[in-house]
Amino acid sequence: MRSNKRRIGFICLCVVPASVLFFLFMLLPTFNVFRYSLYKWGRSESTFIGFKNFVDLFTGFSSKNFIQSLQNTTLIIVVVTIITFFFAIVFAAILTREKLKGQNFFRVIFYIPNILSVTVIAGVFSAIYAKDANEGLLNAILSFFKGELVALGWKFELAMVSLIIAMVWQAIGYYMVMYMSSMSAVSLSLYESAGLDGAGRLKQFFQITLPLIWTNLRTTLTFFIISTINMAFLFIRALWGTANLSGTSLDNFTTLNYMATMKGRGMQMAVGVVIFLFSFLLSALVSKVTKRDVLEV
Repeated sequence: MRSNKRRIGFICLCVVPASVLFFLFMLLPTFNVFRYSLYKWGRSESTFIGFKNFVDLFTGFSSKNFIQSLQNTTLIIVVVTIITFFFAIVFAAILTREKLKGQNFFRVIFYIPNILSVTVIAGVFSAIYAKDANEGLLNAILSFFKGELVALGWKFELAMVSLIIAMVWQAIGYYMVMYMSSMSAVSLSLYESAGLDGAGRLKQFFQITLPLIWTNLRTTLTFFIISTINMAFLFIRALWGTANLSGTSLDNFTTLNYMATMKGRGMQMAVGVVIFLFSFLLSALVSKVTKRDVLEV
């Protein structure tokens, strides 16, 4: 009896601090974001206006900019997720299943971008995509082949492509290492048995490797989608600061950029609520679509 009380006391001692921190830094701020979005805030007072902030977001004079930012965010999430996970899985499979010289070297090389800060990565890509004709690796290459100075400038399309490349380059190594860990846990006897039955490498990958790492794949996919929204905002700020691009404004690049430039706490919180709900619904959709029976061996 005494040992049970001690065990319960020890569990409470471990759980209570974590629960308090979770409430203070997760639940309470989330609740306040939803609550603040229902008010119009002045310098010294606030007025309850219900869902007017949300109505203004989608029907107000700047609704077109908000919808554009939401579309850009969706495009970034979809493209970055597909490219990152495709290459991460392919590289993990190659480095795990194939006998290559310098495997550890390639693991380190692929993982290095993940340990670099966003500022460093932004500096690298800013040097590549510099807008002035006399600067930038890309401008220099194009100028060499064309025979005259070329200045691409920061157009929206180029900015979107460079942002996607930077985010993919930064994330591939981390997820590659995670999938390598899962693939290494797959028994070699399964591949040997499949090989005896005439299954090639590609068939083994789709019928053995992929099903056995599917749970890890689903989990990382959900977290990656949520983190991509924040990472896109950080990369944009680090790459271009508050400058505008040719043909568009950074204010409309992603929903977080739009939120950062909004005036009024109520409208900012309304954008925050939309981002929260958008992330939650997108993650739930991905979880539903990728749900399948767990394959155990």
